[in-house]
Amino acid sequence: MKSNGHRAFTLLELVIALAAVAIVAAFALPGWHAQIARGHRIDAVAALYRAAQFVDAQTASMATLPAGLDQAPATGRPVYRLRLMSADESNGGYAIAAEPDDAGPMRDDACGAFLLDATGARSNQAAGGIVAETITLMCWKDR
Repeated sequence: MKSNGHRAFTLLELVIALAAVAIVAAFALPGWHAQIARGHRIDAVAALYRAAQFVDAQTASMATLPAGLDQAPATGRPVYRLRLMSADESNGGYAIAAEPDDAGPMRDDACGAFLLDATGARSNQAAGGIVAETITLMCWKDR
C-alpha cells in the first residue's frame, strides 16, 4: 500500500487540544474581568482627582462640571458619571461623586459610587446609599 506522506490531526487530538484551551480559558477569564473592573475603578478615581483640581482652581462657585470632566473615561462611552454635589459643613465646600453609568459595565459593581470631598476624604456609596468602611478600604486600595 502506498502512503501519500500527508499527515493531519486526528479528531481525538483536536478534541483534546480544544478541551485544554477551554480549561485554560475557564481559569483565565475571571482574572481578566477583574483586571478590567480594576482599570475602570482607577479611571473613576483619576477623574475625581482631575475634577477636584479643576474645582479648586475656580474662583467662582460651580453648579456642574464641564464636558470632559463629567465622565470617566473623559472621551468615548462613559463608564462613570461625575457629579458635583452641594457644599455643607462636613465636606469642606464641595464633594464630587463618580457614579457607575446605568448602562455601563460597572453598574452592579460592589464599590458603587466613589466620593471625594474638598477635605480629601474618600468614601464609597454602595447601592441603596450604604456607606461601608470595608468597601471604601477595598475600593480605594492601591490608588
